[in-house]
Amino acid sequence: MSGTVIIGAGQAGVQTAVELRAAGYSGPVTLLGAEQALPYHRPPLSKAYLTGEKGTDALLMRGPSFYSEQAIALHQGAEVTAIDHAAKSVTTAAGQRFGYDHLVLATGASARPLGCPGADLDGVMVLRSRADSEALKLRLEAAGRLVVVGGGFIGLEVAASARKLGKQVTVLEMQDRLMARAVGSDVSAFFAGVHRDHGVDLRLGDGIAAIAGRNGAVSGVHTTRGAELACDIVLAGIGVSPRTQLAEAAGLGIANGIVVDAAQRTSDPHIFALGDCASFPNPHGSGMIRLESVQNAVDQARIVAAGIIGDAARYQAVPWFWSDQYDLKLQMVGLSHGHDHVEARGNRAESRFSVFYFRAGRLVAIDSINRPADHMRGRKLLAAGAAPITPSDIDTHFAARRE
Repeated sequence: MSGTVIIGAGQAGVQTAVELRAAGYSGPVTLLGAEQALPYHRPPLSKAYLTGEKGTDALLMRGPSFYSEQAIALHQGAEVTAIDHAAKSVTTAAGQRFGYDHLVLATGASARPLGCPGADLDGVMVLRSRADSEALKLRLEAAGRLVVVGGGFIGLEVAASARKLGKQVTVLEMQDRLMARAVGSDVSAFFAGVHRDHGVDLRLGDGIAAIAGRNGAVSGVHTTRGAELACDIVLAGIGVSPRTQLAEAAGLGIANGIVVDAAQRTSDPHIFALGDCASFPNPHGSGMIRLESVQNAVDQARIVAAGIIGDAARYQAVPWFWSDQYDLKLQMVGLSHGHDHVEARGNRAESRFSVFYFRAGRLVAIDSINRPADHMRGRKLLAAGAAPITPSDIDTHFAARRE
């Protein structure tokens, strides 16, 4: 019996192995990770791990003995280079061959590199892996000035961490607001003020035109608006690209990720895909969607495990996300895109408030800053999918009614 082979030892891959065992799957489980490190959590890489508040052991998803105890064959440093449909096997760069009954693609995503002149200079960095975080940490110890390109979660979390370490930080964001893909304009404006209050030189509507160098290393940047900024490090925080090369070479459907159905199956019924690399039917809207979050990986792992053991399951989870910046915890539930009405509750001056987004009179998403009760209540209500929550219902259902 060949069992199940999982390509990728990040959150999605490890969680799939865990869910298979929890569901009573008794076949062989092989987990192939391209990195030499034991599987680890990525969220702290831009925050507590970067600042030194968390060590390597605190990153680990599971202890070293967990995999053998659960009969999960973990192969570290095993980069898969090919999938053979006919033979139902995969091959690694080292020439190892693994047969499978079911194959799971949890290949994740890669940080997008900068494409401007000077992007190959020493000191231009990305942050996706533990090695990336460690390299950035070393650079920050010796550097005084950092330019972050991109005002999304990673860029802003690194900016906050670098300010905590006493570094001079400039953030360049081409759009006119921060975190535009994830939050509403009210929340964007609030976080812009927070970063400026903490000393970040925040430049909205400005991007990077070129990186200047001296002796092969970064010395500054030229912005699209014509500014020249001296710096020692440039961090690219411009998003990620799903790792679809293996799937594409194997002839699987690709469209902003590996195309799957609601059961996480690809166009080959023996192959599943999940997590950052998978494009799936939006259960709360139309069309296909790809999400990059721990929650998405964990929930989809349950669906994949169910499919492998023969149970019918469809992905219907309400997405939620979070970001820690300075002493603020931003928690988001639902997808606010296309909203047509907004309500806010709480105390903005004390950095404790929530923004509620409605579409056609129905609550579709909530952004909460330091109000975890609103976030948790919103997750339960949106997941229940019962009677729609309207603007007039907010004070009945949420913590705001007690303030």
